[in-house]
Amino acid sequence: MPELPSRTAPETVGHRPAASPPPPAGRSEASRVAVASLIGTTIEYYDFAVYGTAAALVLGPAFFPSGNATLSSLAAFLTFAAAFLARPLGVLLFGTIGDRLGRRQALVISLLLMGVATVGVGLLPTYETAGLLAPVLLVTLRLLQGVSMGGEWGGAVLLAAEHAPPGRRALYASIPQAGPSLGFLLSTAVILPTLEFAGRDGFRDGAWRIPFLLSTVLVVIGLWVRATVSESPVFTSAARRTTQAQIQAQAQAQAPAPAPAPAPVSRFPLGALVKEYPGRLLLGIGAAIGGSAVYYLTIVYSISYGPKSLGIPQNTMLTAASIGAAAGIAITLPVAALADRIGRRPVMLTGAVGCVVWAVPMYASLSSRNAVVITGAYTVGLMLLALMFSPVAAFLPELFPARLRYTGASAAFILANTLSGGFAPSIATWLNSRWDSPLVLGFYTGGLCLLSLLCLLALPETRDHEFDT
Repeated sequence: MPELPSRTAPETVGHRPAASPPPPAGRSEASRVAVASLIGTTIEYYDFAVYGTAAALVLGPAFFPSGNATLSSLAAFLTFAAAFLARPLGVLLFGTIGDRLGRRQALVISLLLMGVATVGVGLLPTYETAGLLAPVLLVTLRLLQGVSMGGEWGGAVLLAAEHAPPGRRALYASIPQAGPSLGFLLSTAVILPTLEFAGRDGFRDGAWRIPFLLSTVLVVIGLWVRATVSESPVFTSAARRTTQAQIQAQAQAQAPAPAPAPAPVSRFPLGALVKEYPGRLLLGIGAAIGGSAVYYLTIVYSISYGPKSLGIPQNTMLTAASIGAAAGIAITLPVAALADRIGRRPVMLTGAVGCVVWAVPMYASLSSRNAVVITGAYTVGLMLLALMFSPVAAFLPELFPARLRYTGASAAFILANTLSGGFAPSIATWLNSRWDSPLVLGFYTGGLCLLSLLCLLALPETRDHEFDT
């Protein structure tokens, strides 16, 4: 693995400094962009959370009837994982759009694609009605959701970060980071009343479609908001410099020694990323992998595992996860502000150490079957997750130059999500079929958080890195 440049190097990510930085966006504009990014990530993760909860509750028997509850659940969770397999394709597609044509354009397209796929799931016939066509269509729509998610996160945090005032990059980038937890809370706020009103049998018989179909309203709002925000000033400035350099190069084609020009926008950003920054990409994936495992095992898998394997009431699990998610949201902005003051790594390393230590006690709390104990354990765990999750929105983009930043940040975060998040429910299901104890979840999660800790130790501090190059 090539040696990483130090934070004091004049070219922090291997790209020439800009002749002059782009003018920073005004705080009102930066705040509006950050809120627009938050709305988008909330909607995208609402759609994902609705599917995860539905997979835990009804999609197994509805689309994969087998006569074996474990096999049906495993099949449903595998469709959950299928969307993560499609995320790298989303990185390739939307990373190219975002790094070549603009951040905002990529975000509008990704949100539209997610909306179409989610509403489509709500309209699908079940296996009883359509036979094998039903699971085939379900997997197809899940793949489209995955492609959408591959472009969403990087674009949302990048648009907010590149609009941020000086010294506030982590704070503004962290605003859309609240989207995953807000999306989960919003999905719970829809699913719980639907369950209460329709009853478990009614929910299983067709009321499960309601949360998917309600996504239509959210997507329309999100598209309108995103269409009204301005393009990233960093991207606009970089594109202008590249165009000027190309014009100058053509004009000086006959000159014996033309002046060095800025690195051109790559036609295939992902290929350039892998060629130029393989070490940073791999370490960035590792840095985000533990947090993804904590999030998905807590928010998705345990909601199914607790009731089915331990007899914990469904409402207890949803409430515990919701309160923990709300606590994580509450400290997201203060944590990001701290990362702007003291650096990204100290905050993220603290969160990684905490998650390594707390992973086993957090999932061991499920054995108590006590709502208060479980809620307390989940609240501590998801607040520790916020220490890792909040600063990473600025940390990963700061590892890469502007011309590859959308692709680089997206690839690191999305591949971490795919490896540790998308397969976490399926791996956990398999592990618990071998060792029927919630402690297994703790050791599995703690091991991945330890990997993140080691990768963070190998990466440089990025707080003072130039962002306009």
